[in-house]
Amino acid sequence: MLQPNQKYTALYCRLSRDDNLEGDSNSIQNQKLILKKYADDNGFSNTRFFIDDGYSGANFNRPAFEEMMEEVENGNVAVIITKDLSRLGRNQLHTGLYIEEIFPSNNVRYIAVNDSVDTLYETSSELMPFKNLFNEWHVRDCSRKVRAVLNAKAQRGVRVGTRAPYGYRKGEEKESPLVVDEEAAMVVKRIFAMCASGMGPSQIAKQLKNESIYSPSMYACTKYGISHSGLNTEHPYNWTSDMVADMLQNMVYLGHTVNMRYSSKSYKDKRKWERPKSDWLVFENTHEALVDQETWDIVQEVRSHKRRRTNMDEQDMFSGLVYCADCGKPMVLHRAHTMKPEQNNFTCRTYKKDGAEACTGHYIREVALTEIVLETIRRAAAFARSHPEQFAEYIQQKQSSEVAKEIKLVERELSAMKKRAGELDTVFKRMYEDSALGRVTSEQFRMLSAAYTEEKKQLAESIPEKAERLEKLRSSVANARNFIAKAKRFTDMDALTPELLHTFVAKIIVYEKEVKYSKHSPQKVRIQFRDFDLTEDTADIIEEETAKTTEKADSAIALSA
Repeated sequence: MLQPNQKYTALYCRLSRDDNLEGDSNSIQNQKLILKKYADDNGFSNTRFFIDDGYSGANFNRPAFEEMMEEVENGNVAVIITKDLSRLGRNQLHTGLYIEEIFPSNNVRYIAVNDSVDTLYETSSELMPFKNLFNEWHVRDCSRKVRAVLNAKAQRGVRVGTRAPYGYRKGEEKESPLVVDEEAAMVVKRIFAMCASGMGPSQIAKQLKNESIYSPSMYACTKYGISHSGLNTEHPYNWTSDMVADMLQNMVYLGHTVNMRYSSKSYKDKRKWERPKSDWLVFENTHEALVDQETWDIVQEVRSHKRRRTNMDEQDMFSGLVYCADCGKPMVLHRAHTMKPEQNNFTCRTYKKDGAEACTGHYIREVALTEIVLETIRRAAAFARSHPEQFAEYIQQKQSSEVAKEIKLVERELSAMKKRAGELDTVFKRMYEDSALGRVTSEQFRMLSAAYTEEKKQLAESIPEKAERLEKLRSSVANARNFIAKAKRFTDMDALTPELLHTFVAKIIVYEKEVKYSKHSPQKVRIQFRDFDLTEDTADIIEEETAKTTEKADSAIALSA
């Protein structure tokens, strides 16, 4: 207990992980002995230790240092003593700020024993700026060397993360592949399955919390004794949507090692930021996968759409899948407490937002769409199971011709976009010349340049997307075999579930009725399966083709008999 008019002599010790490499000279125990002896020999009483073990000197975000500074600001500290200047800090600017401004303004005397610095005597501080500069150089040099080692490992495909991701544990040998942690792996697989069935990160996090499943950090603490400063033991099941979302996009669960995904700004600022994907180093099949490629693709597709819960607190399983055939915008599901379930309906978002001049309603009831999609999946799957060879042959022929048409269309669109981008460059040059020569006013130049800049920005975003679409089309092949495998796996199709929907369907395109507002007018629905893209009447066409093939086979058998 501090007595009135009595102040502390603060003995501050600090040791970082890098300092351990220098042997025992900088150990906390050695620092304490030096500081205690110096205080006793020089008559400093009422000493109190403040110790930061495992904290870098590059910044001052250290718990014991912050506690000491709180005492300083409260006027409870008379003297601060460290073994040397580097124990206080290795940031030249901030260390100098504390010694030359903050400490004096709080009437605190500072002493660095081994550097012969004592702010009570002005001459003792003459070399201090040079020593602080050297201390900062030391941190920069260590950081550079550590980065070089980590970069070399990253380039070789060695995982450079300090901790194993949830669902795995580190191997026994140094640089050995990750090993599956069966208990946590089951949770990871469930998370991906829940997302593939239509659940969002918030819903998944809530479900895991309700089931009292340990959060990743708490699991690591209880099973492996791994702890960190942010561990919250009072809330052991504190799953968050951010945790789940990060897991759902982490390619480590595909069995890949991803290096150089994150980086820190500098040796002074350790906050992490995500690098552009083009900078990532991905090494495939380096360890056992927890998620297969099909599930991964479904999850990424589901996550790419905004999934908003309705006012009735129900998740729309069609969210992000249903689109207007004319304007290309998503269809909006309309539900209300005053409506019967069979009245729920989809309408075009453009029509709902901008009216009939922009687009038409493309109205279709949810129950009708559900029936169409389920029946199409059911019948296509049935024929795929019963006549796999004929099914595969027909889909391959049909898909090849359709893909060829779409490739030509996308090529024309991409060519037009690139041409327009080139034209805008020319327009900008002419506008600048006209402005310089006084042919257009400054106000006109600003208005025109703003409009053209916005158009150029949109093209800069659209051209890579269109090019990527073209590349996918060129490399795509109808994967009828994959569809057949799914059809054999899903034999029970009594109802359209989120899992069934997202496993088979990539996109649903709704056309306007032939006669608007007519209850009985035909309405075309195009279903893009994940493995091929055909219209609503897919099942009928396949059935006809299969029947023809079967008839030919029967005729051949009859003739041979």
